[in-house]
Amino acid sequence: MTTTVASASARTGGRAGGRLRLILVLGGLSAFGPLSLDMYLPALPELAGEFRVADATVQLTLTSCLIGLALGQLIAGPLSDTYGRKKPLLIGLAGYALASVLCAFAPNAETLTGLRLVQGLAGAAGLVIARAMVSDMYEGKAAARFFALLMLVNGLAPILAPLIGGQLLTVTDWRGVFVVLAAIGAGLLAAAVWGLPETLTPERRHTGGLGRTLRTARGLLGSGAFMAYALGGGFAMAALFAYISGSTFVLQNVYGMSPQAFSLAFAANAVALVAVSQLGARLLDRCSSGALMRAGLLLQLLGAALLVASVATGLGLAGVLPSLALVVASIGLIMPNATALAMSVRPEAGGTASAVLGVLQYGMGGVAAPLVGLGGTGSPWAMTVTIAGFAALALVVALVVGKKRR
Repeated sequence: MTTTVASASARTGGRAGGRLRLILVLGGLSAFGPLSLDMYLPALPELAGEFRVADATVQLTLTSCLIGLALGQLIAGPLSDTYGRKKPLLIGLAGYALASVLCAFAPNAETLTGLRLVQGLAGAAGLVIARAMVSDMYEGKAAARFFALLMLVNGLAPILAPLIGGQLLTVTDWRGVFVVLAAIGAGLLAAAVWGLPETLTPERRHTGGLGRTLRTARGLLGSGAFMAYALGGGFAMAALFAYISGSTFVLQNVYGMSPQAFSLAFAANAVALVAVSQLGARLLDRCSSGALMRAGLLLQLLGAALLVASVATGLGLAGVLPSLALVVASIGLIMPNATALAMSVRPEAGGTASAVLGVLQYGMGGVAAPLVGLGGTGSPWAMTVTIAGFAALALVVALVVGKKRR
């Protein structure tokens, strides 16, 4: 395996220019989640007003996109193990750009919800195949470092997406946001065509079709090691998605922030995430990936506990904003290490492993978003309790399952 990884690395990113191009393109592909979810967050209240529907109905457009991002990985990941990485990726990118254009012309909330599902299904190819490409080239701590490097790029997505969305709302409406998403999809399609090599050579591709894919997925789901990393990261991501789906209403409607101020606060939290991810990459020389993942889970639970205390005592934004920053920043430690550790369990089936990992992450996010909506958006408690619950589950599962494995 080491020889294969080394040769793939030399083939795709041995030169500094090639490595930088690889980081930029793969980082952009792995940013499809935050791009698709975050850019139109400032417009959710406006969208609910235009369609004359409840906030919870509008939040279903987030949920449907999350479900699409989860299910689409189950399709694109195994296909990339069989046909190579680039073909499924290019088809997904083209579909994403087209679905984004159609979203811009949605006549009602129901149609938009359905189109967001299609958009997520197509965009999932970027998420799952970017991870699989990294597993083709790197393993162990090298993979964790590369995933942390990708956060320098895809970390810009949650920073820039709500800022761009907030500024777009000053010159256009929510439909213009989807036009911009379509342009981003088309740009990444061009970058993938000319800037990405094929990392899975023909002799390493799988045959056996659906049966082999299902057997591989069943083996992963039955692996204590894989599930410790996947569920720990998945519940942590669910806490993050609870923040994503609820913060726009809580911070604007409850605490009175403007769309532009909300975008700045959202961006500041994303900056903290990127900074912590790079700190974690440096600490890999001294600490194991497992130790850094557990430290991130503890940090997230601390932020959730402080959030509960801030809401309970009425501290307002002075307590809520720093608490949310800790919850978000912890992902910078959790996800690069959880992803690298989970992918290392079955490196020979990178696409399928990446798909199962992505489904667990985004599927849990799809559960978290409606939980916040059903709890109501006129109070911070629904978001707060959901974040705290998933943060606690993440740490417990990672510790308990990990202990059984050891």
